[in-house]
Amino acid sequence: MRIEVLGTGCPKCKATMANAQKAVAELGIRAEVVKVEDLMEIVSRGVMMTPALVVEGQIKVVGRTPTVDEIKKWLL
Repeated sequence: MRIEVLGTGCPKCKATMANAQKAVAELGIRAEVVKVEDLMEIVSRGVMMTPALVVEGQIKVVGRTPTVDEIKKWLL
C-alpha cells in the first residue's frame, strides 16, 4: 500500500505525516508512507490546499490534518 502526504513542510503537513505513520503502525499493516513536497507535482494532482493525503492514488482529504482514526478507516 502507498500513502502519500502532499505538502511543503508546514506544521499541518508534518502532523499529517506523523498521523499517517501512527495509523500504519497501530494497524500493523505494510505500507509505504512518503512525503511529496514538489509544488508542481502537488498542483498537477489538482490539489490547491495542503496538506493532502492520498491512499493508493485516491485523494482522501485536502486542506486539513486528518486524525489517526480517520486515516485508519481509509486504510482498512
